[in-house]
Amino acid sequence: MRVKICGITSEADALLAVGLGANALGFIFAPSPRQVSARAVQQIVDRVPRGVLTVGVFRDEAPARVVEVVNRIGLGAAQLHGHESADQTRWVAQRVPFTIRAFPAGHPDVSRIDDYGADSVLVDNASPGSGEVFDWRLAEGVVDPARLFVSGGLNAGNVADAVAHLRPFGVDVCSGVEAEPGRKDPHKLRAFLVAARQAALAAGLDEAEEVSGVWVAATGRTEGDEGRPFDWQEEE
Repeated sequence: MRVKICGITSEADALLAVGLGANALGFIFAPSPRQVSARAVQQIVDRVPRGVLTVGVFRDEAPARVVEVVNRIGLGAAQLHGHESADQTRWVAQRVPFTIRAFPAGHPDVSRIDDYGADSVLVDNASPGSGEVFDWRLAEGVVDPARLFVSGGLNAGNVADAVAHLRPFGVDVCSGVEAEPGRKDPHKLRAFLVAARQAALAAGLDEAEEVSGVWVAATGRTEGDEGRPFDWQEEE
């Protein structure tokens, strides 16, 4: 099971999350207390090892702009978190390595994810970043769990219940591992990752091959590649 840490605003938090075992990092380009610039994200992405998916989070941005930013700074994925249409999402998905389409819980189009051409769907609270949990029953049976990311109010205390209930491909957390908006708390971050991993093991979750193959390609991994080491691990 994948764990995505969203709302990354600094290199220190990015490397901490990766060092503790995060599979993906989310950078928010939409208006938010956690909004970051493309230039700042590129500097962080240059330090992230292969094998970690770097995700640009956009909301109601022009599709051409989404594609330009993702490809220019070398991100592995685009997450569309607004009112993007199926046509707009497909257009982006054809031009970036991996696409996540986010919907609020209960949205009727969650079950139409194939029409959007996205690799994965993220189900969130109606107010992203609010830290509020949605009724997980709203995500039951509406999409193949092997393509589902669950978000919205997750923290170390409830992620195990979410995993057991929905058996998702991945979990996404932002405010639940923060000391304050835009700054991660090392203790909360570690506790969340430990809880998520233990929950995945208890649920016996396996990788979904169809999605993981695309995921691996988007992270820059190749067969037999264990991921680029951090620069401080490389020999001079």
